[in-house]
Amino acid sequence: MDPIDPGTRPLVDPQRGLVSREIFVDAQLYAAEQERIFATQWLFVGHVSQVRRPGDFVVSRMGEEPVLLVRDVDGALHVFLNSCRHRGMQVCRYDQGNATEFACPYHGWTFDTKGRLAAVPALREGYFSELELAHWGLVEARVAELKGSIWACWDAATPSLDDWLGDARIWIEEFFTVPDAGAGELELIAGVQKWTLPCNWKFGAENFSGDNYHNVSHASVDQLALSPSGKTGRHQYDAIPQKPVLQNIAYASTGHCGRGALYPPGFDFLSAYAAVPQLHAYYQRAYAGRQTQLGEQARFVPHGGTIFPNMSFSNGRTSIALWHPAGPETCEVWRFYFVPEHAPEAVKDHLRRYVIRYQGPSGLTEEDDMENWNLAHRASRGTIARRHPYHMAMGLGHEMAVGSEPWIARGGTVMEGVSEQNQRGYYRRWAQLMGAL
Repeated sequence: MDPIDPGTRPLVDPQRGLVSREIFVDAQLYAAEQERIFATQWLFVGHVSQVRRPGDFVVSRMGEEPVLLVRDVDGALHVFLNSCRHRGMQVCRYDQGNATEFACPYHGWTFDTKGRLAAVPALREGYFSELELAHWGLVEARVAELKGSIWACWDAATPSLDDWLGDARIWIEEFFTVPDAGAGELELIAGVQKWTLPCNWKFGAENFSGDNYHNVSHASVDQLALSPSGKTGRHQYDAIPQKPVLQNIAYASTGHCGRGALYPPGFDFLSAYAAVPQLHAYYQRAYAGRQTQLGEQARFVPHGGTIFPNMSFSNGRTSIALWHPAGPETCEVWRFYFVPEHAPEAVKDHLRRYVIRYQGPSGLTEEDDMENWNLAHRASRGTIARRHPYHMAMGLGHEMAVGSEPWIARGGTVMEGVSEQNQRGYYRRWAQLMGAL
């Protein structure tokens, strides 16, 4: 039986909002995902602040594949499979650094920063000078940059990054825009947090796509004054008395999703950082700049989303999570934290402390999420459990082409308030790529 044949085993039913538990636990489906999704889609691999100088490098991942992001001696970016063409050993075992070459520690094949095989031990006496060095460079992926974010793709037939993102490109542009919407840049806080979870990689990606329905699981965190607002609640905007309308935007053809908050017309500055004077002053100035740059559209505040398949972003905490597959029942999470490059050091430090309290392995909110995903995965593995699909039909049939403001949807469909529209769009795209529709 074909493990993906929708006629013999329905996996995703967008018309009824049903998703089979098999796609989270089945080893054959997991193997097919590596070929049909992670080998064909653009994947976030890093940020320009990690590789500013010629020779700078950082290790990254594309699905299960270890890769090496390098800025070569002439300043061009490359993404290579971190695997020697001779016997497969990783040619770089350091997380980051600066180098003029990468020498495989197994047999000594040596590659330059453009990925070319530059030297081979015993070339004359062992290979009789017959080895064609030009044919044995590192395997290289396509690479593209968007507002400092760096993406890579193995498949030459996949559209360009711009076309692949489509209308969802604005979410990446907004995420990497500084708070005053000016010309400044974000910089990565040194040290990407990495940890493993005993659950399938899609749980986190789906959650961040637009699950505003799970607030009950954060009830204990919401009793604390977690944010710099000085008020109880985990979000900095919890302290703002004017309540916005939540907006969920799904892009059906790509699976990308975004979510945010639309405040009323005439919305004026109300500090979400009142407990920290430096933050309050910085964001008050930034608010004025954002109003100047964006006008009416400044009252829409993005909260986050997921770029299919495995990159999630959180605007409020300015962090990115990558949900790397590490087996059908294991996910390796990488979390990147950003701050405005030209913000005062005190502002950067407060933002760093806030985000680490909120997200990552030490974050109180993400600990709640991880418990949900771990136990949901565990309870979906059994023979009986796998007979019963997940229900994702909230709001089904009520999607809108245009929401409260026509400039918000920008090519997607909109649902306001609590909805599972984004999750359905995410899994529809998964099913399309897997041949399961």
